[in-house]
Amino acid sequence: MTTPTLQQIVALAIAEDIGGIGGAGGGDHTSLACISPEAQGRVRLLVKQPCILAGMEAARCVFAQIDPNVRFEALAADGNPMPAGSTAFEAQGRILSLLQAERTALNFMQRLCGIATQTARCAKELQGLHTQVTDTRKTTPALRALEKEAVRLGGGCSHRMGLYDMILIKDNHIDFAGGIEQALGRARRYIEDTGKNLPIEIEARTPADVQTIVRLGGVQRIMFDNFDLPNTQRAVNIVGGRCQTESSGGITLQNLRQYAECGVDYISVGALTHHIQSIDLSLKAV
Repeated sequence: MTTPTLQQIVALAIAEDIGGIGGAGGGDHTSLACISPEAQGRVRLLVKQPCILAGMEAARCVFAQIDPNVRFEALAADGNPMPAGSTAFEAQGRILSLLQAERTALNFMQRLCGIATQTARCAKELQGLHTQVTDTRKTTPALRALEKEAVRLGGGCSHRMGLYDMILIKDNHIDFAGGIEQALGRARRYIEDTGKNLPIEIEARTPADVQTIVRLGGVQRIMFDNFDLPNTQRAVNIVGGRCQTESSGGITLQNLRQYAECGVDYISVGALTHHIQSIDLSLKAV
């Protein structure tokens, strides 16, 4: 993972829920009131609907930070398809610790399983084609690395981690720079001046933009922003394999394959991470 690390993310999530372990006003008062401090128990994570498993390391980390003495046993691995009624893991230790970890572990796993499962549905639509489904930067703040890993587990690929690992010239960059030619020229000079080895991608809003970009050259990928199917096919023909192509905007599970059949290399779907239905999971006492 990149910064912030999984350990940091989990520590923040635990503090958010418990209010600080051992500090004034902190703690799980319900469990402290109801459960003997030394009582031991076991719980299992029940998968209540079919999904692709994701978030196991986050869950393991939650239990470990709450109580290093809790024994966490994985019964399946991230990326595994899980039928309804199956068990992903069991944890054994102090009941107070198990109850304190419960909601935070579930929050991570429910969302990450939802992302992996939706990505797997998209990847299935693309079977037999060279097109790959990719994520975007439309992620939950501070959870990007976890969410992008869930996309990978579902069969997708990562577009970019952040603003630092690619030059992606979008519509606002083009407009503020004064046009496609000006924006591309400045991007090339920036790479030359800084010596940075960064790929350049640029957004096109019309087939005419695609023609301009192909004529100027020097990009690794062109993004077709909100193109309909006929214009997507036209744009792919204009590019003619001279660089990678990507479709973005207005693409759903229902029309995903149609866009892929136009010949684009990538289809970016922001909904993979920003419009997800969490998977129904439950942590149950054994």
